[in-house]
Formats: sequence, C-alpha cells, structure tokens
Amino acid sequence: MTTTFKNDLQLLPEVKTFLSRDVLPAIVGGREVMAASGATLATIDPGSGQKLAEIQDLDASEIDRAVDVANAAFPAWAKLSLEERSKILLRLADAVEKHKPIIAQIEALDAGKIEAQAQGDVQNFVDTLRYFVKLSGQVKQRTKLEVEGHEAWTYKQPWGACAFIFPWNFPMLLIGWGISPALAAGNTVVIKPAEDTSLSAIYLAELAKEIGVPDGVINVVTGRGATAGAALANNANIKRMSFTGSPEVGRLVGEACGRNLVPVKLELGGKGAAVVFNDVDVKATAEALVGAITFHSGQVCCDATRWLVQSDIYDEFVAYCVERLKQIRVGHPLDPDSQMGPVVNPKQRQRVLGYLEKGKADGAECVLEGGPAQVDGFTGNYVKPALLAGSLDNVAAREEIFGPVAYLARFKDEAEAIEMANNTDYGLANSVWTEDPIRAARMAESMTAGNSWINAHNVFPQGVPYGGVNKSGLGGGVLSIETLLDYYRNTSIVRPLK
Repeated sequence: MTTTFKNDLQLLPEVKTFLSRDVLPAIVGGREVMAASGATLATIDPGSGQKLAEIQDLDASEIDRAVDVANAAFPAWAKLSLEERSKILLRLADAVEKHKPIIAQIEALDAGKIEAQAQGDVQNFVDTLRYFVKLSGQVKQRTKLEVEGHEAWTYKQPWGACAFIFPWNFPMLLIGWGISPALAAGNTVVIKPAEDTSLSAIYLAELAKEIGVPDGVINVVTGRGATAGAALANNANIKRMSFTGSPEVGRLVGEACGRNLVPVKLELGGKGAAVVFNDVDVKATAEALVGAITFHSGQVCCDATRWLVQSDIYDEFVAYCVERLKQIRVGHPLDPDSQMGPVVNPKQRQRVLGYLEKGKADGAECVLEGGPAQVDGFTGNYVKPALLAGSLDNVAAREEIFGPVAYLARFKDEAEAIEMANNTDYGLANSVWTEDPIRAARMAESMTAGNSWINAHNVFPQGVPYGGVNKSGLGGGVLSIETLLDYYRNTSIVRPLK
C-alpha cells in the first residue's frame, strides 16, 4: 500500500511514518538526542517546496559529546574479532538492502534526486559496505620486515573515532564510500550530513541500532555546517577526518585539522573536461555527455562540464546535444516520467542561473538558453539544461557551477586539446572520447587529474582509487585498498638480535 503525498505522488507507508514524526533526532550512542537549546532546522523537498521534517540544530558542545561517545565505544568495537565485526556489518548491509525502497524514497524527497537514481545510490552503499568487509579480511595485521640483526614487523590497528562531513548531492552513496572502510577496519564514526539532506543518515543510524550495531559505533549529528560541522572539524579528539564538499570549506576543514595534527582527507570540487575527437560516433558520444550533465541535475563534482570538441565535428555534435537537451523532461523526483529533478535548494538554483548571466556577460555564446523551469503542480527549484560556448577564460568555464550547464570549446589537434583540458585550477576527473586506443591512453595519461576515463564519464569500479589533485582535494583513494589502509595506523616493532 502507498499513501498519497501531493499532486498524486505516492509515498510508501514507512516513509509516511518516518516523516510524520515532524521533529527527528540526532543519534548518538544509540540514543535519540535533541538539541538542548530546542533549535531545529527545516528540511525541504526541493521538488515541491514542502517541509518534510525538522532536524536538530546541535551546538559545539553537543558535537564534542558525540566524539567522546564514539571514542568510548571504540575499544570494544576494535577488539571484536574480524569475523564478529564482519557479521555485524554484513547484517547492516542486508538491512539497508531490504529497506532500499524506503531509504531511496526518503533520499529522493530530501535531495531532489530521481527515485530510480536514489535506489541506485542505496544499492551502491550496500555494495560498498560488503566490498570493504570482504577486503578487510585480506589485510595482514602483522607484516614481517627483513632487517639485518633485528627481528622487526609492522602491526596495523584502527585509529579510533573518525569524523565525516558529507555534502547534499549523494548522501547515502557518499556515506557508504566514507564510513565503510573505517568501520571495516575497526574504527567508530561520527557522521555530519549536510543540513539540507540529513534524513537518510538519521534513518541509517536508527536501522543500525535496530539490527544490533553496538551503541556508539555509528553516530549521526545534525546541524549547520558553520556550527556543527565546524565543531566536528575542530575537535582535537577525532583521529581522522574526511570532508567532501567545496574547496572553500575544504580549506577551512584542512586548516582546523592541521592545527590539531589530525590526518584529513579532502574530496573537493571539479571542472572536468570531456575531450571529443573526430573519430567518435557523434550521436552516441553526445548522448552520453547529455546524460552526464543532466544526471542529478548536474550536481556532481566529477562531472564533465567543459566539452572540448574537435573542430570538424563541432557543429554536428553541438546540434545533436541541443536537440537532446531540449527533450529532457524536468519534473518531480517521484514522478516516474521525470528525467531530471530540481537542484537542492533556492540558493543553488540562483547560483546556476547567476552563472548563466555572468557567463554571457563575460562574452560566452548562449548555445542553449537554459533558465528557470516550470513543473505543473509544483513550486520547486527547477532549472533547464543550458549550453554556453567560447573562450575557456570565461568565468563559466573556470568556476564550478554545480548544475546542468556545460561549456563548449573547439580544438584543432591533440596538443591543443591537452593544453585546454589542463587549463583549470581543478584536477578531479576528465574523459577522452576516441576510437583510437593508443591516443586514448596517451591523452588519459597527459591530463592533470586524479581520474581519467576513456569513452565514458563517471565510472567508479570497486578496486580503482578515486581522488583529486590541485583544487580538487588531497588524500584520495576512495573505493580501493588504499582507502581501507588509510583507516589503520602502523606500529613498527623492533627487537635487536644478539
């Protein structure tokens, strides 16, 4: 059975029950925590403008208590055998998978994400947790070192309470990428979700309690980034910090962790290039890049937002992209006919629209107008896809917009394409599109970024490190053995031999 929400959209009864509580708690030590001040924040459906619920607006002292709880829970969690810990985490993965339709609908409402895409994100969480549980069984805790005249070895052990600050674009998926290796290695976690999209994290923490994850192992604190997030980053008792978000906030988090000598991982923004050579299937390549820029309304840090196209196919490529983008159906995330939902909030909508104006004022050609989108029956944060073109010195070609906007430019040959692709302060992810495998590999290795894809974009197979360089961050390695090893600290043990 389902329950009608608004405009004939259907809510699952479990989602209706979850949202009917109106005021949702933070979860610390397995207990519901309300802000002592009584302060709450409204979380809004970006697709309708309706309030979904209120979340707690915790202050710095309440964040500090959560870190203390996580540290107190750490020794018992770390001392569990690998088999015991793995059983608990796999039970959590099974429970999340069982509740996937519920969590996905919560995520779709909260983040403005197409429901089918939200289901994929929840499954990604499940798959990531299972992957790191399996991978943790392959890590050698003791590694013998061959050192003349000494008996020596290294010993791996978890750090303690690890802190995570997540953004609003992929809440469940990124929580999975972040906490799975930490938990599998034997650490406890404190999760600070974005204030706009905290609901799925709260549901996850309640589910973890229900299926028997020990209290204090998974903690979710909510509140404003400037207060709750800052308090978590500045807490000297966290053992590791992971932040995903903008370079501007990433710098602040990095500075705070530097003062406390806390190791930090920063996954920041991007201004990815898709380099399209003249030997491609033009329609298929255009179709793929249109799909990339409209996926989650372009709110993807590693997206291809600069399309660099070889001159002799430029006009054909652009014409097909315009045709396809005009066909994209913008609608509410729970409408099964929607192909692109809203951006997350009015501020982000204005950011996207503002960059269109700034780009045109800076000399960009408007290939596809874009602008506000109207969706019958809903007052949400909707925008149309847009295309700009011209010099890569344009503000819209250099700064991250985080919306369904791509910037086009022509290139003559491979040397110019490399120069143009690397003409950015960012360094997260690029792609090269060509039927020539030798050229593809040469281009992929020549572009300055943490990730280069060939004839695809936004590809994240398990076992392949993912991270950024330059303005896109530091300390990457998501989804790989490098990530898991980040959550162990090494002790070197030496005994001189007589």
